[in-house]
Amino acid sequence: MLSAAVFTLATAAIAAFAYPMSQCSTAGDTITFPDGTSALPAPPAEDPSFIALGVGVQNYTCASTGTFTSTGAVAELFNLACKPEDDFDSATDRAFARWSAAPVDVTAFDLIARFKGSPRVLGQHYFIVNPVTGSGLSAKWDFTSASLSGHPDAFVVGARTGDVPAPTDPTVNIDWLSLSAVPNLGGDLADDVYRVQTRGGQPPVSCTPGTPDISVRYVSQYWFFGGAF
Repeated sequence: MLSAAVFTLATAAIAAFAYPMSQCSTAGDTITFPDGTSALPAPPAEDPSFIALGVGVQNYTCASTGTFTSTGAVAELFNLACKPEDDFDSATDRAFARWSAAPVDVTAFDLIARFKGSPRVLGQHYFIVNPVTGSGLSAKWDFTSASLSGHPDAFVVGARTGDVPAPTDPTVNIDWLSLSAVPNLGGDLADDVYRVQTRGGQPPVSCTPGTPDISVRYVSQYWFFGGAF
């Protein structure tokens, strides 16, 4: 089973993947919504701030009902903006094919480093205790350790605004989502985040209560809009 420990790296290793954000532009890049995803709110009319390839795991625990319940996710976020937009989806496919076939000890950094012209790290995605209610989980995207190191407010905690099954293979691929920044938390990374072009991440349909927690590998695109960067 994979866990958050797979993605824990020394600061020096993270820095080796970091680089100035000005090297790549997102001007003119747009999310494509195929049939079945129109229930998601339309993205802002502005250009995205960042476009990331998320490589990680979705974590689950077996509930007393005999089905898996999400306990969050952990992923490394790599910059897609330096690639042509026409290559975004094929890059996502290639990353997932390699990630799903890789041995358990291979990290997301190991995987991406094998790509020609490998994208650099933007930051990390993980879950925290809901900062408003004090219970449950909230998704966080954190760029403070890599691309925006030195900016303690380079993060966003998201509240879900839309959720639709993946347009293809929804029993295998996790849902597409839209989220808006939870206000008054200090993070200025983005105002809106979209998780699209998901690959993998869905748990088995049933489980035996008491069995160990599981982690399921996934890859997706994360599009960020607004923010202060």
